[in-house]
Amino acid sequence: MDIKQRIANLTEIINQANYDYHTMDKPSISDQQYDQYLKELISLESKYPEYKLEDSPTEKIGGTILSGFEKVTHSVPMMSLSNVFNKDELTQFDERIRKVVRDFSYVTELKIDGLAVSLTYEKGLFVRAATRGNGVIGEDVTKNVKTIKSLPLRLTEPVDIEVRGEIYMPHKSFNQVNEQRLSQDEALFANPRNAAAGTIRQLDSKVVASRNLDLFIYTIVDAAHVVNTQKEALEYLIKLGFKVNPNFQLVFGIGALINQIEDYDRLRKSLSYDTDGVVIKVNEFELYSTIGYTSKFPKWATAYKFQAEQVETILKDITFQIGRTGVVTPVAELEPVLVSGSTVARATLHNEDYILAKDIRVGDTVLVHKAGEIIPEVIEVIKSRRTHQQPFKMIETCPVCGEQVTRKPGEADHYCSNPSCPGRNINTLIHFSSRAAMDIDTLGERVVETFHELGYLNTISDIYLLKNFSTELKELPGFGEKKVENLLYAIENSKLQSFDKLIFGLGIKHIGAKVAKVLVKNYPSMNLLKKATLEELNSIPDIGEMIAQSIVSYFADPHHQALIEQLEQLGLNMVYEKGEQIEHPFNNKTIVLTGKLEIFTRDQASDLIEKLGGKISSSVSSKTDFVVAGEDAGSKLKKANELGVKVIDEQTFKGMVDGLY
Repeated sequence: MDIKQRIANLTEIINQANYDYHTMDKPSISDQQYDQYLKELISLESKYPEYKLEDSPTEKIGGTILSGFEKVTHSVPMMSLSNVFNKDELTQFDERIRKVVRDFSYVTELKIDGLAVSLTYEKGLFVRAATRGNGVIGEDVTKNVKTIKSLPLRLTEPVDIEVRGEIYMPHKSFNQVNEQRLSQDEALFANPRNAAAGTIRQLDSKVVASRNLDLFIYTIVDAAHVVNTQKEALEYLIKLGFKVNPNFQLVFGIGALINQIEDYDRLRKSLSYDTDGVVIKVNEFELYSTIGYTSKFPKWATAYKFQAEQVETILKDITFQIGRTGVVTPVAELEPVLVSGSTVARATLHNEDYILAKDIRVGDTVLVHKAGEIIPEVIEVIKSRRTHQQPFKMIETCPVCGEQVTRKPGEADHYCSNPSCPGRNINTLIHFSSRAAMDIDTLGERVVETFHELGYLNTISDIYLLKNFSTELKELPGFGEKKVENLLYAIENSKLQSFDKLIFGLGIKHIGAKVAKVLVKNYPSMNLLKKATLEELNSIPDIGEMIAQSIVSYFADPHHQALIEQLEQLGLNMVYEKGEQIEHPFNNKTIVLTGKLEIFTRDQASDLIEKLGGKISSSVSSKTDFVVAGEDAGSKLKKANELGVKVIDEQTFKGMVDGLY
């Protein structure tokens, strides 16, 4: 067999194995065989690149480094769906359709919690993938999507077709990625959806390949030209070789629809991926034009959103953690239980009032859910299971330092009264080093905890004295010369951070990043800010009485005065440098951010706008100059269009601020 034929045979064998394993969930060859075939194909393609086929499975390994993502205008806008949250709203949706048409059926499909994508094929070959973006303009993520193993690079028929689906991260992949990030002292992904979105926007496709994303296809663009119903469309997608979620059903009538949704609600607890609802579509395409559309949604479809999953478990104990401002937060220690795809062993109890209002006691059987599908929370006690549990009593002394715990009038929280409490300090250190504050990127949470336990870090000023222990630090397990040198360089470099970053980093109660910027513009040096009076601060827009009191109290504390003096002696920047006004389209303009940003965080985008002389606003009005619209932009985008305000997508925004981030 010649080389060209061998490459073709290996391509066919591996592609079929990928399809069998990742789409059909029926492995046809062993992992060892697969690895041998792939290794041989990689070797042959490197020696004979002219014989590499367009649908080569080696594309799924990744390796392309992108400089950015090109914009793509969707041939047909990627519309959102309306939402319903209960049976009454679902019945109303059904009744609205029945006023227009009478003889129809529904197709129900699981709503996958991931990232929407549009895929284009020409003559059966995959040519492009684009994100949803703002629904009209997305981003070209072809190289990254190619690495998804369930994606067919060649269809079973040589058709020109555009399809849409959802990229998601399975629970197994999510856990693996977070374990790796934990070992490397990186911030953990909050949930699989965030992980998938962050992954697909990586500039290195090899990183994307390593995270094992997956994909379900759920629709054909202009499907009515190919088939007559949504059910036929899903069956045709399967025939073409796409991975389609198998849990779709044809139902007739509202009663059957409600029963099917209840079945899905039970099913979702056993799935290996996240689903947050059910997509419901009228099955017959010929009825769509009659049923119609709103300006934003099709009237013939909606998404039923599941209630957050609630799971029973035992509350074994109530412990307490100390936040960076001294807040004492009660925490439920639980019998570990699986909730919304991950094991939960601890959950927030918020404060004393929350516990007393729900009468939560150690030993109770409780219901737990994830607030916003992220933060575990105890929501209810099953009192019928209660035996002899004792009522909760708030602690009177700090569990870390033993000092008195107090509750201020008018507040729900309790505080440790000791400003030097180690439990309080470690969170202060983590906050001070964080990206939003002093951005000491090598001094992550685990490193801070390690240095704190060993006695190297107790206060903020200790961070800048770590250089005195460089020899000892290099001997610690997991560190070494290079890592310590990078850490000390990052610490030294942080002294140059802007004055507002320092103010935010100090962790003064009620002082967020935005308020810190307001403060330094009005008090451009630490000496001036320290002397600010309550009356002066109250007169500044965006500084209310509570914030003003917090600032005055902070700088009146002898412990804080000593810390500021130490930091000044250590060389930290304590002056606001306004700098020259940059010539830029954002200069003196009012800008609104809306929707989900994928390239920047909201804080990063706001920082860049302010550096360029712009002002951030939270609402759209006739005085707004620009609206930066991310994915799933809603009412603010609609209002901007109504008022004729200029709207730019995130990719355009990136081009306008390039070189400043």
